[in-house]
Amino acid sequence: MTLPDADRDLVVAELGRDPTPAEEILFENLWSEHCAYRSSRPLLSAFDSEGDQVVIGPGDDAAVVSLDEDTYITLGIESHNHPSYVDPYDGAATGVGGIVRDTLSMGAYPIALADCLYFGDFDREHSRYLLDGVVEGIADYGNAIGVPTVAGATSFHEKYEGNPLVNVACVGLLSADRLVTAEAQKAGNKLVLVGSSTGRDGLGGASFASEDLAEDAETEDRPAVQVGDPYTEKLLIECNEALLDEELVESARDLGAAGLGGASSELVAKGGFGAQIDLNAVHQREPNMNAFEILLSESQERMCYEVTPENVERVQELADRFDLGSEVIGEVAEGNYVCTFDGETVVDVPPMFLAEGAPMNDLDATEPEPVERDLPEFALSEALEAVLSDPNTASKEWVYRQYDHEVGLRTARRPGDDSALLDIPEAETKLAFTAGADPNWTDAAPYDGARAVAFENATNLAAKGATPLAAVDCLNGGNPEKPDVYGGFKGIVDGLADMCSALSVPVVGGNVSLYNDSVSGPIPPTPTLAMVGTADGNSPGMSLTGDGDLFLVGYPGDALGGSALLHHEGGSDAFPELPDDETAAAALEAIRAIATDDSTHAVHDVSHGGLAVTLAEMVTEDVGADVAVETVVQLFDETPGRVVVESTDVDALVSLAGDVPIYELGTTTDDSLGVSVDGDYVAFDAAKIADLRDVLTRELD
Repeated sequence: MTLPDADRDLVVAELGRDPTPAEEILFENLWSEHCAYRSSRPLLSAFDSEGDQVVIGPGDDAAVVSLDEDTYITLGIESHNHPSYVDPYDGAATGVGGIVRDTLSMGAYPIALADCLYFGDFDREHSRYLLDGVVEGIADYGNAIGVPTVAGATSFHEKYEGNPLVNVACVGLLSADRLVTAEAQKAGNKLVLVGSSTGRDGLGGASFASEDLAEDAETEDRPAVQVGDPYTEKLLIECNEALLDEELVESARDLGAAGLGGASSELVAKGGFGAQIDLNAVHQREPNMNAFEILLSESQERMCYEVTPENVERVQELADRFDLGSEVIGEVAEGNYVCTFDGETVVDVPPMFLAEGAPMNDLDATEPEPVERDLPEFALSEALEAVLSDPNTASKEWVYRQYDHEVGLRTARRPGDDSALLDIPEAETKLAFTAGADPNWTDAAPYDGARAVAFENATNLAAKGATPLAAVDCLNGGNPEKPDVYGGFKGIVDGLADMCSALSVPVVGGNVSLYNDSVSGPIPPTPTLAMVGTADGNSPGMSLTGDGDLFLVGYPGDALGGSALLHHEGGSDAFPELPDDETAAAALEAIRAIATDDSTHAVHDVSHGGLAVTLAEMVTEDVGADVAVETVVQLFDETPGRVVVESTDVDALVSLAGDVPIYELGTTTDDSLGVSVDGDYVAFDAAKIADLRDVLTRELD
């Protein structure tokens, strides 16, 4: 990839001369889609990012949200899609490392991770190879740095075959007095590079992430993939804490996309300053590196700190204590962003023009055509078996059992439930954490599917008695230059923004990943959402206790578009009709009230796979269920915003639900799940359900 002619003309006009080779490649990367959001930024104003709880919204390394006046959390998300196709282990591992360093740069300590993973059809050997490498990379890195992975999702869809997605979110914790930003504070302060030495790995990663994957990407693009070292990252985490303890950091930015050039130029530009940087001062691990290699290397485990001159010595002492390299590479200055190498000036550009001057794209968008209902005939028993054993709705225990989800001693509810729960005694609350998307939904209906993604994540929180606090998104799409692809991408942006606004959930940050195209075609538009909320009361589990009767609470969508059932049985249908904004918000309030009531013994949301999968996930070896519905659509409808409740007090349930519909499903039994649909009855015992749902373990172990 090279700087396009139109962009080069803008640079020449601004500088009044031709750019140097180092400047040209710096503009190429910082003006890439990955860094500059050239196709997506015009759409992102749709998101509401404000709220009394929002301390820092979009634009910094991570968002900052208050739990109380003294306790903040950070929330961030990023993609590492192309690298994870080329090298699944290192691509995924360094995705974890990058989002953790975004957390550090705000002054926070990372306390939890969520991974949202998307692969081609599970029955393809290559998809399983990528899944195995990605999960191993996330597990090895997260476990080694001592940050628990507590939430996430794993999905399979044929359109990810040539371009998987790896989206990783991180929550951090800090006290208000430790907050740091990526905004330079004062000219004359020093820029200190702390962490691993700089090599040639990850060169051009930002531009690589901004182009379609070629057929030979697994070999030709391997140099663009970063190589991580979690043990150095762990030292960097602890060193960062020590620097904050002694109040030695004025501002900070981690070295991610576009490496040192990206981090240092953006840091000074945000503060309205320039910089003087000596590239020869950067500690290197490979010989004969040239200027643009030093500027653009995305070698991992590195941070750029702004430090007052009198504190530089102490910063370097602490770096030495943790066996980390540290060098003063320059200083914050007035005027231009200037880099020298071997005594010559190789970069001399206006910092705001470099960091923020990329022109936005004006692209055409077409909307998908509506879909008519054409449901096939099928046998209920076979349909149930197919949906329960679908890798998308089956148990993901094979994935999350490889992660350490209890390190740090904050995990109050582990993976496998609607949302994880983390103890935050500093604010006398619990933090609920959920993340995910459903590519079947957004492939079928980008706008409505994205609304459903937001509704489903918020329902995950409400089902555990939590009130949504904030969210971040990772918006993944194909080549935006194709009108149908851009139309789908615009749909997921608007759908996610509209539902989050309706539910009063500010979207405080995020990431955009476009050009997820390959020889297999574009990916489905994929709006991964990570959402947090606070839970102060009762938080029921999802497993049946045998102490109550079963009820379905919420508004049905009465359609099967985007469902697991149609994926297996064929046919077509419109996407389920979701409640309007006001009704959706009221439904969540009712679910939250029901979840925290003493008469409620179990709650689980209805979403992927519909009521059939929800019930299968709730039964245990000791407690089953016997339920009846009138139609097949009711059994497999995946409309979110609904929950199955086990309750011992129907009067209390009705009172708490208010105007939200309640349907009596049936009773708890021994260890089997019996389902009656318009007189057609099927029963599976707990052992068969477990076997059907254990397809990942059976195929991968």
